[in-house]
Amino acid sequence: MSRIGKIPVAVPAGVTCTIDGQTVSVKGPRGELTRTFSPLVKIAQEGEEIVVSPVDETREANAQHGLTRTLVHNMVVGVSEGFEKKLQLVGVGYRAQLKGRDLELALGYSHPVKVAAGEGIAFEVPDNTHINVKGISKERVGQVAADIRAKRPPEPYKGKGIRYVDEHVRRKLGKAAK
Repeated sequence: MSRIGKIPVAVPAGVTCTIDGQTVSVKGPRGELTRTFSPLVKIAQEGEEIVVSPVDETREANAQHGLTRTLVHNMVVGVSEGFEKKLQLVGVGYRAQLKGRDLELALGYSHPVKVAAGEGIAFEVPDNTHINVKGISKERVGQVAADIRAKRPPEPYKGKGIRYVDEHVRRKLGKAAK
C-alpha cells in the first residue's frame, strides 16, 4: 500500500467535490476541474475528506493509489488556492511584456517570441525580467512554464537564458581556465 495514498485529502470550506464512479469533479472559488482516474483505485468521500484506496494489492494498483491521491490533492489545492511558477530572464536585452493576455519575449533572436496564454493560464510580468505563470491546474502551469523555459534554456558559460527563480545553473569554466 502506498504511503502517500493512505493520507486522506482534506476538502476545505468553499470547495465541493463530486465523485461519479472514476470521475472526480472539484469546484471551488477559482474554477472547476474534472478528471477520470484508473479503475485500479476506488475513490470515496467520507465527510470532509476524500479517501483513495487500491482495488487489489498488485504493483500497478499501488502505483495508481499514490498517483491518484496526489492528483486529487492537486485538484483541491488548485481550485482553492491556485498554482504559480516564477521564471527569470537573464541576459542583456532579454525582456518580457504582456500583449493582451499573451506574452511577448525578446530573447536575442531577430524576432520577438510570442507565447499564447492557454485555457486557464494567466501571465503576470512584475518587471521586464520576471514572469509569473498562474493557473488552477498544476500540470498545465508546469507545462507552460517548461515551454517558456525551452525557448531559451540557460547556458552553462554565461548563465544567459530563461530559468526558474529557484533554479541553480551550474557554470562551466571557459577556454581560459587552465
